[in-house]
Amino acid sequence: MPATNATLAAEFDQHRSRLIGIAYRLTGRLADSEDAVQDAWLRLASTDRESIRELGGWLTTVVSRLCLDQMRSAAVRREQYVGPWLPEPLVTSLDEDPGDIVAGRDDLRMAALRVLHELPPDQRLAFVLHDAFDVPFAEIAEVLRCSVAAARQYASRARRAMADAEPPERVPLPEQQRAMEDFITAVASKDINAITRVLHPAVAVYGDSDGKARTARRPVVGVDKVARFIVGLMAKYGDGLVENIRPVLVNGDLGVVFSGSEDGKAAPRVFSMAVRDGRPAQIFDIVNPDKLTRVPW
Repeated sequence: MPATNATLAAEFDQHRSRLIGIAYRLTGRLADSEDAVQDAWLRLASTDRESIRELGGWLTTVVSRLCLDQMRSAAVRREQYVGPWLPEPLVTSLDEDPGDIVAGRDDLRMAALRVLHELPPDQRLAFVLHDAFDVPFAEIAEVLRCSVAAARQYASRARRAMADAEPPERVPLPEQQRAMEDFITAVASKDINAITRVLHPAVAVYGDSDGKARTARRPVVGVDKVARFIVGLMAKYGDGLVENIRPVLVNGDLGVVFSGSEDGKAAPRVFSMAVRDGRPAQIFDIVNPDKLTRVPW
């Protein structure tokens, strides 16, 4: 018996959250993820349901191929991107359910996604589908239109690159909170020595602006350089950078949002960090307005 539209829609909705999760990891953009999932729905609605043996696998293949096309196009566009590129932040309030996309998923922390999005599209797709969503390599090979052995190799190379990069592991929120409070107190003091003391020895700042707002246009690496960069921001924008902030969760980790200064000099931004050994080890400063359209200011 052919599926009705309502039945088909209900069946599709059972897979929607998983599909958005796959697409976001692959593209790093919520709008692109939603477009891919919506396109998959339109294709499903025009396909004979009885010809699809396993709907979850069929939808995963469709969404993954759509995202692969997006990733390959994005790789070309990013050659013109000004400064580092970071995924669009998933911002939720501290008392809000972060949703199925984020909840309990360490692979969605910004530190891991930053490395993931430095991988070539084929490696990223093989790694995400297999390691995060347990998709068999035979199905991954079908998406990539390659052999099963090649799909395994793509995932292996991605796994090795992720391990070599050693993105900080997620630590419990109380530990993140202590590190954030110490950091904000030090920044508010504008004392370069105080800031230096609270930073991890291998700290790095990654700013994402595409040249549309002020932040670091290259990664800032090392305690001294990071401390001077922060002191420079405070000198330019004043105490508002630490006074007019609100704590939030950014991809499941503690962060803050700053809605911008009244005079317009300081742009709105989402700020988060990865903590290692109780100190900020990676700092993410996202000020590209195109990536902040869904932030609950």
